[in-house]
Order: sequence, then C-alpha cells, then structure tokens
Amino acid sequence: MFFENKNYGFISQIDLKQKRIQILYSFIMVFGFLIIILCIFPPLWVILSSLKDTKEFYGIPATIIPRSFNPEKLWIVWNSVGFTKYFINSLIVVFGSVVCAMLFNGMLAYAVSILKPKGSKVVFNLVVMSMMIPTTVSMMTLFKNIVDVKLLNSYIPLMLGVGANAYFCILYKQFFDAIPKSYIEAARIDGCSKLKIFTHIITPMSKAVNTVITIFALNAAWSDFLMPYLILRKENVKTVMVKLFSMSTFPDDYIVVSLFFTIVPPVILFSIFQKNMINGIQLGGIKG
Repeated sequence: MFFENKNYGFISQIDLKQKRIQILYSFIMVFGFLIIILCIFPPLWVILSSLKDTKEFYGIPATIIPRSFNPEKLWIVWNSVGFTKYFINSLIVVFGSVVCAMLFNGMLAYAVSILKPKGSKVVFNLVVMSMMIPTTVSMMTLFKNIVDVKLLNSYIPLMLGVGANAYFCILYKQFFDAIPKSYIEAARIDGCSKLKIFTHIITPMSKAVNTVITIFALNAAWSDFLMPYLILRKENVKTVMVKLFSMSTFPDDYIVVSLFFTIVPPVILFSIFQKNMINGIQLGGIKG
C-alpha cells in the first residue's frame, strides 16, 4: 500500500514491484528523513531554548521541550542588547544589496546578451572566470581597495559587492537569451532607445528571474558576516550578524535568544517564497 500511489521520480511503479527495489527505496526514505531531523534539530533547539527561564536553561539534565514558557524573555533580551538599531542597519544593507544585485547584474547581462557590443564575449568570459578565483584571495584585495578609498564603516561596499556577482549575471544572461528577439526588434522599430528597451521591455518580462535574484541577494546580505565584520568597525553601524559575534560578554541564554532573532527572518522568507526559490533553482539549473 505504501508504494501504490507513487507514479513520479526516477524509481517507477514497475521497479517498485521488485522486493530489492522496495528495500532500497525504503532505505533512501529513512535516510532522507534522518537527514531532515539532523538539519531541523539545531534551529528548533534554539527556538525552544529561547523560551525557557534562566534556571531551566542552565539546568542539568537539559530539556528539549521547555517546561516553562517565558515569551517576555524575548522582549527583555531585545531591549537589553538594543537589537532595533542592528536590525535597521541590516535592513538597510539588505535593501541596498537587492537593488544593486538587480540593477548592475541585470544591466551587464542585458549588454552581453541583447546589445552584444564588440568585446562582450570577452567580458562575459571574464565574468565566468571570476568564479574560479578563491573567495579569500578576492576578499583580501577587495578589503585593501575599500581601505584605500576610505569606505570603512560604510554600507556601500557591501551593497556594491552583491551588485557584482558573477552567478547573478550568468542567471540573468540565461534568462535574457531565452527572450524572443522579435520583441527587441519590434521595440527598436518603434523607436525605443537601448535604455528604454531594458526598462520597458526586458524588465517587465523578467519578473521570474528578478524574484529569484531578490531572494538569493536578500538571503546572502542578511547572513553575510565576514565582510561586514571587517568593514563595520563602529558600534552604531554594525549589522545583526556582526553584533551577534561581539556578544561574548552576555549570558549564554541571551546569546541563544539573539540567535532566535537571526533565525526568524530567513524562516519567514522561506515560508513565503518557498515555491519561488524552488523555481529559481530549476531556472538556474543548480543542484545542491
């Protein structure tokens, strides 16, 4: 009965009539379920532990399901750490990063995919080759340039960093390549300029890829730690992730509650845009 309604996937209904295939399929399902449990348990433990009172949090043996329920502790920690300021800083970085990711990567992809000026293939090949450069090497040179142009404690380098993302550019180019050229030619015949074709023709037709880029850029900007840690030195400009790293002087239960605050936005984002993210992975042809 367990296998009767299965009519999709790489294991067909005919294969499942064999005993050894049924055993293999059951093993894969159990293994996948265990992996899911292992992935879900850490954030679930953080969420549940953030609701325990201090005595239960430090109690031995530790409890997984809280015996006490203290939602007011979230408000106490929020005010004690002053998270409002750091969340606003993170939202500024996230908003600017999303705008830069869509604008600069989209325009570069428009140039190499639609306009195709002389040398565009060389430019695109260089963009692809940039993905081969180790992140640590590029980060060192990028940080030196940021220091030289005196942009420490500024959000601009973080925003522009997402605006020069090779993967986003490739994703945009793949999508633009699939747009029928007849639309572009018709717009040119009607007298549209190159910029107007991008803003009035290409952009409205790119809602799917724009949604994907927005989700990926938003998630990357929110969870980024190393570069903001290097650039944002002043206390009043730190993002949530940087502040979380500097909370070593706070009690452990305060740090766990702070972790809860950082987990909530990505969970809400995934819950709302789950379908778009899956479509985006299919669109980019990415696995893993």
